[in-house]
Amino acid sequence: MDRRTFLAASTALVGAAALPLPALAADGAPLLAPWTGPYGGVPPFDKVVVADFAPALEAGMAQHLKEIEAIANNPAPPTFENTIVALERSGAVLDRVETIYGVWGSTLSTPEVREIETAMAPKMAAHGDAILQNAKLFQRIEAVYEGREAAGLNPEQSRLAWRHWNRFVRAGAKLDPAAKARVAEINGELAQAFTTFSQNLLADETDYVLYLKTEAELRGLPDDVRSAAAAAAEERGRPGEYAILNTRSSMDPFLTYSQRRDLREKVWRTYYSRGDNGDAHDNNGVIQKILKLRAERARLLGYPTHAHWRLEAAVAKTPEAAMELMMRVWPSAVARVHEEVAEMQAIADAEKAGVKIEPWDYRYYAEKVRADRYDLDMNEVKAYLQLDKLVDGMFWAAGEVYGMSFTPVANVPVQHPDVRVWEVKRGGGHLGLFYFDPYARAGKRSGAWMNAYRSQQKLDGPITPIVSNNSNFVKPAPGEPVLISWDDATTLFHEFGHAIHGLLSNVTYPSLAGTSVPRDYVEFPSQVNEAWLPTRQVLSRFALHHETGESMPEELAKKIERASTFRQGFDVTEYLASALIDMKLHLAGDADIDPDAFEREELAKLGMPAELPMRHRTPQFAHVFASDGYSAGYYSYLWAEVLSQDAAEAFKESPGGMYDEGVAKRMVDHILSVGDTVDQAEAYRAFRGRDADVGAYLSDKGFPVT
Repeated sequence: MDRRTFLAASTALVGAAALPLPALAADGAPLLAPWTGPYGGVPPFDKVVVADFAPALEAGMAQHLKEIEAIANNPAPPTFENTIVALERSGAVLDRVETIYGVWGSTLSTPEVREIETAMAPKMAAHGDAILQNAKLFQRIEAVYEGREAAGLNPEQSRLAWRHWNRFVRAGAKLDPAAKARVAEINGELAQAFTTFSQNLLADETDYVLYLKTEAELRGLPDDVRSAAAAAAEERGRPGEYAILNTRSSMDPFLTYSQRRDLREKVWRTYYSRGDNGDAHDNNGVIQKILKLRAERARLLGYPTHAHWRLEAAVAKTPEAAMELMMRVWPSAVARVHEEVAEMQAIADAEKAGVKIEPWDYRYYAEKVRADRYDLDMNEVKAYLQLDKLVDGMFWAAGEVYGMSFTPVANVPVQHPDVRVWEVKRGGGHLGLFYFDPYARAGKRSGAWMNAYRSQQKLDGPITPIVSNNSNFVKPAPGEPVLISWDDATTLFHEFGHAIHGLLSNVTYPSLAGTSVPRDYVEFPSQVNEAWLPTRQVLSRFALHHETGESMPEELAKKIERASTFRQGFDVTEYLASALIDMKLHLAGDADIDPDAFEREELAKLGMPAELPMRHRTPQFAHVFASDGYSAGYYSYLWAEVLSQDAAEAFKESPGGMYDEGVAKRMVDHILSVGDTVDQAEAYRAFRGRDADVGAYLSDKGFPVT
């Protein structure tokens, strides 16, 4: 368990519990030392030695436990200051180590790193349990929580006291000793299983590569896709060939443009078989173990299923509420898929292709439908979507809407030469740092995500945030631009929305800062940020043709807008299928589950169209099985998108549209700056004046509004 999921830490230790930091640093572990340098200190990526990780983690955990013991055994009566605030200040050394350790594990993994992960995962889980099951500590937390009104705590302090109390209770603080011990054992076993799942998936993503050699094999691939594949092959010691990697950013364009149906099928099957090949890296057995352990833990904690335990602290509150929303959308999404497949089949028949649309045909023929119905060639669009220009565009939009500015800096160490860093300012003052790691490489997990290297706080500050965005674009040949798809551009703005959420945080206590909100709310600010990409202000300035430098023609932008509901059947159905299977797996309790069979049978019951798969098949569903993160929580993207579409409507209805200053101010004041200092439902009502309406979401997808 990541310690930061239950005890956020300050970046500076204060109080009698702290060990002398210079002594720790002198022991040969620079990872333990306070961050130095500009901007209030920066991660010492230039001082990392992989062999230091294990001893640094051990030392960090030891210091953290001493701090916890000092709080738990304090002879003074428990107060907000000597208990809750002391918790906020504890664990800073470990937090620094874990931050850098996590960067290496997710973006620079090697066999040596993975060996350390395997050894340390159960130890780190045990460390978390030692804190969460500390009876004396919980007694003090509970005393402060129950006496919050008499103590005159302000709303943010009361929220913080509740957060700590609730987290301890949900982790089993009130269980008897035997049950506590078993929960701790389960957490250790889960930590090991999560690591195994992740390493199996990474192995399949790394080891399976399709190399192409002839023009016939490349037929239909645009120049930029060919160039990226050539660069990937050369990086792997195969100059003169073309590598199609087993990642979404490589698979997706190949399936979209390749005219070789046999190779499309091969790439599709390889990608969607990750973790499901019946070999040493097969994840089905790991998943069975994880599900059983989660079910047992939920029962010990007093919940009928893992799903009920997870959602109690979410905005949705219950699995039933989440299922109700998903099943409201599901029939419309599936119906749209059948319409899309019929259109694709008609084109295939007109071309006398002699094929029945299969999953490896969907993207390919969808592009033909798009060109036929909307006169829109997404490869033409891609010519205007240069990664660097779009990064400038998302910075510009954040400046126009939120008053943020981004200036490149080179005076901080980075973990890899590809990483770039910007100083972020607002109102002329330093706001934070933004790191961007854009390219795929061996040892980097697939997908796109945001990290907080340091959370904002004012407890011992002001301490400013450091955040990162991480992507997996295929690195181009030297001197060539990175051209990305419209979907990838949307993801770029999405992840930057998380970064904005972290950067604009303005709270006192680190546990409540930035993106430290429930899973089904955290995606809301990021999804709202997608809405600035298609605005004419961004496209005219930053969607520039990679050869001519001309801005995207207005007519092409209008075609994109007219086609905005295109292929929504595919997009929503593949996502919802994963969300529904996630929830069904965790509502099944301790049933004996064969993951492959369960997935197949439940999808059949739902009426899943045969022409497309789940976005994340179960054996590769890292959101759910690489940690507890999105377990029984993948529905969160839909829940949050209902909020985000409704919020975007607030901008669109205003005089200034998506750049309206008044709506932007409400967004900052009630959503982006408050973290978890207030109940999220109340925060949204304060922003919008009412609860969110699902109608905006359905309309955005082109589905019937019921």
